[in-house]
Amino acid sequence: MNEKLNRVGTVYIPVTDPDRSQKWYAQHLEAELKYLDKEKAIVDLAGQSFFLLKSAADQSANFIDGAGKNHFILTFEVDGEKALTKLHEDFTRRKMPVGEIEDRGHAGKNFVFADPDGNLFDVWSELSPAFKKTQIVN
Repeated sequence: MNEKLNRVGTVYIPVTDPDRSQKWYAQHLEAELKYLDKEKAIVDLAGQSFFLLKSAADQSANFIDGAGKNHFILTFEVDGEKALTKLHEDFTRRKMPVGEIEDRGHAGKNFVFADPDGNLFDVWSELSPAFKKTQIVN
């Protein structure tokens, strides 16, 4: 087999109200709205397409990890600990649900935040080597 998966095209996030959610993602995360109807909003965020898909009120993209904790589904990257700290301060100032900056015993630091439906996301202070190779990072 010579074919391979090249990239992730879309991430689906369950939300109770696509319009409310797309406004929150635009205001707090600078997502760009591409499409909206009663069942979904499509936004571009961090070079990725996200479908904010209407779901039942008790749904989230989170899962329970081996330690029994509610866990995020993906990690966003920023360029360094200074950028991480500034973003954490900004999210805190906006009164977003945000956890403390953590040292998890590997390179860089992290923090977790949540959207209005309780979907958890992680932020890491390290850019991946593959991203650095393909993108101009100042």
